[in-house]
Amino acid sequence: MINSKKLLASTALVSASLVGAPAFASDPLTVTVSGGIVTGFYFVDSDDLGSTDDTKVAISARSLEVNGEGTLDNGLVAGASLIIELGDDEGASTSQGDEATFQEAFAYLEGGFGRVEIGGTDGAAFKMHYTSPWFVPGNGVDSPNIFNSNGVNTAGALTTPTFGSSPSTYALATEDAPKISYFTPRLSGFQLGVSYTPDAGVHDPYANGWGVSPTNSSLEEVFEVAANYAGEIGSVELGVDVFYVTGEAGTADPEEIGAGASLGFAGFTLGGAYKESQDLSGGYLIPFIPFVGGTDVEETVWTVGLAYGTGPWTVGVAYIESEIESGAVSGNSLTTDFLQVGGGYSLGAGVDLGLDIQFINNEIATAGGSLEVEDTSAGVVLAISF
Repeated sequence: MINSKKLLASTALVSASLVGAPAFASDPLTVTVSGGIVTGFYFVDSDDLGSTDDTKVAISARSLEVNGEGTLDNGLVAGASLIIELGDDEGASTSQGDEATFQEAFAYLEGGFGRVEIGGTDGAAFKMHYTSPWFVPGNGVDSPNIFNSNGVNTAGALTTPTFGSSPSTYALATEDAPKISYFTPRLSGFQLGVSYTPDAGVHDPYANGWGVSPTNSSLEEVFEVAANYAGEIGSVELGVDVFYVTGEAGTADPEEIGAGASLGFAGFTLGGAYKESQDLSGGYLIPFIPFVGGTDVEETVWTVGLAYGTGPWTVGVAYIESEIESGAVSGNSLTTDFLQVGGGYSLGAGVDLGLDIQFINNEIATAGGSLEVEDTSAGVVLAISF
């Protein structure tokens, strides 16, 4: 599973224990603390609508993760995970913000029966997904940390993309919303996961669970089911997944289906994924829909990539394409193409330096015509994890 919020996390053991550790644990829970930051310095050129040159300093994936885990006398493993985001992680590009908030907070029990998670975290469809490889430190085409695109809106003007506007094959409908999930034990490489989210309009954990939305004001009653396989066939490392997501949003019944695969052999990693979403509406499953009357929306996303790693070096190329169509207003569509070329070099444990070249094209079509914006960028990325 590739998760942009967790790729930076390499664990450092801290000699500490939870205050007031419960008496049912044979030993105090062990606490680990990890964190990371991805920084990038880019030169960006946007063509059409008046060519512009821009220099961008990007800071992303600023997080600290605290985990407590211990084995109980009955053999069960109990734990909790807290992920603290530093600054605004919801797509702000002109102001990163200076607050620190809990992005995820959940507890879990694990044993021979499998694993149960309760709290604000990603769902089974997200956590079990395979996709195109990441080869630039901390950044990839699928759910990227750094997405150098101006984008366009229906008024025919440049616009800064909001959170969720970058294409992704991940199931993002219930990201970090409070939920309950169950994962079966992995048998012969196969695993099944299910999640239930009462209210996907609540992103990030809420104290006492009272962060609910009014009825029919957001995506509700969301069920996710996912299955994957992880194992080796001869000298080939193979990961494959499928998922299905459904919920209720007023009179709409949004659905998502997706699949992904990753193959590794002799230093090469070939990966790709596909996702199709139907019966969407503004704010449900796609947080950013640049259409007037954004209902009955359909989205198709696919990605493919190839990476090669040897020693401290990793290089690769990846591509993702998204097409969003509005069924409510004839002729409305938004197509996004994102091609990434680059690589990374490990300077040491937790320190990676990379070169990132992005070619992004956004084209919007409405009843009044079409508009296209091309963004080309190149920059260096420094990722530090601890």
